[in-house]
Amino acid sequence: MTGFDDRPLWQPSAERIAGANVTAFRLAAEQRWGVSLPDYDALYAWSVAQPEQFWVSVWEDGDVIGERGEAVLVDGERMPGAKWFPQARLNFAQNLLRARDDHDALVFWGEDKVQNRMSHGELYRAVAHLAAALREQGVVAGDRVAAYMPNMPETLVAMLAAASIGAIFTSASPDFGVQGVLDRFGQTEPKVLIACDGYYYGGKAIDCLEKLGEIVRALPSLKRVVVVRYVHAEHDLSGIPHARMYEDFVQPFHFESEIEFAQLPFDHPLYIMYSSGTTGVPKCIVHCAGGALLQHLKEHRLHGDVKPGDRVFYFTTCGWMMWNWLVSGLAAGATLLLYDGSPFAGDNRILFDYADAERMTHFGTSAKFLDAAAKFGLKPRETHRLDSVRAMFSTGSPLVAEGFDYVYRDIKADLQLSSISGGTDIISCFVLGSPVLPVWRGEIQCRGLGMAVDVWDDEGRPLRGEKGELVCAKPFPVMPLGFWNDVDGSKYHAAYFERFPNVWCHGDFCEITAHGGLVIYGR
Repeated sequence: MTGFDDRPLWQPSAERIAGANVTAFRLAAEQRWGVSLPDYDALYAWSVAQPEQFWVSVWEDGDVIGERGEAVLVDGERMPGAKWFPQARLNFAQNLLRARDDHDALVFWGEDKVQNRMSHGELYRAVAHLAAALREQGVVAGDRVAAYMPNMPETLVAMLAAASIGAIFTSASPDFGVQGVLDRFGQTEPKVLIACDGYYYGGKAIDCLEKLGEIVRALPSLKRVVVVRYVHAEHDLSGIPHARMYEDFVQPFHFESEIEFAQLPFDHPLYIMYSSGTTGVPKCIVHCAGGALLQHLKEHRLHGDVKPGDRVFYFTTCGWMMWNWLVSGLAAGATLLLYDGSPFAGDNRILFDYADAERMTHFGTSAKFLDAAAKFGLKPRETHRLDSVRAMFSTGSPLVAEGFDYVYRDIKADLQLSSISGGTDIISCFVLGSPVLPVWRGEIQCRGLGMAVDVWDDEGRPLRGEKGELVCAKPFPVMPLGFWNDVDGSKYHAAYFERFPNVWCHGDFCEITAHGGLVIYGR
């Protein structure tokens, strides 16, 4: 690797390192397991060499609600085929709905048109009402509940209500066309669809009801369509079979004050995610509740240093896995800052306005947004306080070296800039940031704890300082359960395990640098 400065762009202070969640985790692991873990490199090496000890520590550090059981990993040499926490019972939604107080659980901005917020108590009650309505509708564990929704509070309520029952949640963004939605939901056959009446983009209200009617008429599996009021005052649902307004659907259940959380196996299906569909009909990737919970707790708490009371934002739609990643922040005690619409509303400044107005601590976005902001000549360092922002996340495509320069020059100098990468395939990251490591220009900070990530040549030999294939050589809890309707698992095996037997080959072309960081060049 050449052409990169020998000085880091950012170095965490001694005080920040001492106060980081991952430092407390490292010291607790030393005491718990009787090992010596003097620094991050030692912690990473132990997490990969002793996966059972590491993931038990993640469970304990995250105060997971549920019964863990004695067994941690069965068939741990098989990939796919390894089983994590086979005796465990838990509920994903219960772990995100820990609090019931009056502090903010969610804040929502729909461009500059709509602003509202929900406390933890209000969120819990809203989930209780919708969960009861879904049960009355006949939704049971394993059924699919779909959302054709913006990134707004009702979407999260729908996911939590479905997960509380053990139904499988799947989502698409309302900017998807009719065929794009049918290519996805037509395969997974939802029983209930939660949909919006429209959305805002670039200051305009965009109607969804006509598209929704076409979608519903082509999905015979649907028993109920629930329409959320967002951009219209009046609604004509006559052209949409099985449709009711959201408030009418849940109103009979407003007396419900407690949620009946189904206690389910660790590998019970939670989400169905979709590949991009650029080479055919999208693959339907099934993710399990326990794996998503542990992996996201690890990434939020240990890599993002998310603490109770932090206010976490990611610019995402419900058609991107970063929505699923963002909402797990509730399990770490964070307030979620939700946004829907154009990231350049309000004279291009709205996301930075949001950061100041809501005391954002973690600002998540895409490399594409940062590149556009630089081209627009935005200099938030001069126009906004941003004093609460401690970390900035970037993903969606590789963040080039000039993007790092822009962040530290024109946004904020004292900031953990975490370029992160993984994907829909694992609903999380293989490589990401750390609050206790320096940031080097153009480099992702580190490999994810517990993820045996390497870069191999065509013969399966590890490479350092050279470009090769990103692989993960050992099982990890958030591996997909498989693809929907792939009964014999052949499509799943072909997607990830054909090139290197018993090893996950991700398809990214990348390099491990002299600093132990990574540079991803593309797919």
